[in-house]
Amino acid sequence: MSEWLVLTLAMAAACAVVLTIVVINNRRIPEDDDPSETPDVIEYMTMMIGVIYAIVLGLAIAGVWEARGAAQETVRQEAQAMHEISARVEVYPQQVRDRIRADVDAYVTYVVDEEWAYMAEEGALSEEGTALLDRVRRSVTDYQPANDFEGQAYQPLVDQVAVADDARGARGQSAGATMPGVVWFGLIIGALVTVGLIFTLQIRRTGRELLLAGLFSVLIAFLLFLIWDFDAPFGRGISATAAPFTDLFPQLTG
Repeated sequence: MSEWLVLTLAMAAACAVVLTIVVINNRRIPEDDDPSETPDVIEYMTMMIGVIYAIVLGLAIAGVWEARGAAQETVRQEAQAMHEISARVEVYPQQVRDRIRADVDAYVTYVVDEEWAYMAEEGALSEEGTALLDRVRRSVTDYQPANDFEGQAYQPLVDQVAVADDARGARGQSAGATMPGVVWFGLIIGALVTVGLIFTLQIRRTGRELLLAGLFSVLIAFLLFLIWDFDAPFGRGISATAAPFTDLFPQLTG
């Protein structure tokens, strides 16, 4: 099922539930009830709880967005390191140069074509990708420079392999959900409390009040969906992409 369809159904369900409760609750209110009798303290508490929950939602959205940005940055670092390896081996003999570049190309092709989908499904890195990176490391480290010129290029190449390995590890740590379960518990309970408090204000069945109640519930549902969508930087609709690899290795990724 499409994530946007899930979002639409979630917002429609939240709106329908709130409006249904409003209508049913309104039928139980006697005709002589005066909505102006709502105590001021209830209005104050409703406002304060709404403000506190809005701050919590803002912090949660900022947190998952920052995690997504960090995940995208690790992808850029990994792609740049592999590109540097492929470019700096130019000083090596052709046979060695071609072997290292072939290993780099195999790794990049696998990451873009297969491992990206694997991360989205499993929330972890694949063993095949790790093996391909190890092959790149062996190709770089096993070669013994034949002269000082090649020797000057050797250590920077080894360093770039380490950078790629570190970035890959960070990418693996970001492959799954980043939001702890206890935070989700607080967000959902807070949403129920915040939406539930609007019923203390004696909402009537006027078009204006029903519209505001519906829009408020839809907004809460949308923000929770936004947090959920950002929560897995590599696994959902608005996720980190393999664009750094495709930009630096266009000949492999088309």
